[in-house]
Amino acid sequence: MKFLIPFLGKTKEPYLDAGIRDYAGRLGRFAVVDLPVLKERHSHKDPDEVVKQNDAGLLLEQAGVAGLRVALDPTGKTPDSAELAALLTHWQDQSIGTICFLIGGHLGLHRSVLDRADLILSLSRLTFTHEMTRLILLEQLYRACTIKAGHKYHK
Repeated sequence: MKFLIPFLGKTKEPYLDAGIRDYAGRLGRFAVVDLPVLKERHSHKDPDEVVKQNDAGLLLEQAGVAGLRVALDPTGKTPDSAELAALLTHWQDQSIGTICFLIGGHLGLHRSVLDRADLILSLSRLTFTHEMTRLILLEQLYRACTIKAGHKYHK
């Protein structure tokens, strides 16, 4: 199984970047982890809708190679850790090779990304920055993989 998680821009906060690298390394024991950093193509003067459309184009281009596209959005289903582990098991049983998790930029995801997603998930009813979402997603994927493997990390 491979997790593809494209990032819109670099992670600016050093403590988040360190956490992301840590959990990507841990997760690498269970799956291939690909975290491409995409160069955003917009100006700070662009209207929000233009920014979101440009970001959508970058994300969907990356997601084209994936067998499954999972968008992270507050409107999505909110699984607990055991349910996420069950989803991963289900996808693995279906022989889905690459799962692409799509995280929006600071404005969230454009409607076109949500429309093309195979599944929309929410990590919480709370709102997080897109950089925090990167870390939380990696930690939750690691937790789900440890549950699948029968490890005690999740307790």
